[in-house]
Amino acid sequence: MKSADKKFCGVCGGIANYFDIDPTIIRAIYAALTLFSAAFPGIILYFVLAVVMPSEN
Repeated sequence: MKSADKKFCGVCGGIANYFDIDPTIIRAIYAALTLFSAAFPGIILYFVLAVVMPSEN
């Protein structure tokens, strides 16, 4: 994953890297799902993924 793909914790950039697609698409999908599902579960999911996902070292 390029450092430019890491905005906050790198969750969306990491998912995009794994599936080999544009990180902007993943961020847009995540933002839409978070906004249309009462925001709170999406925010919790983001932080859970930030802790669970392995770093690229």
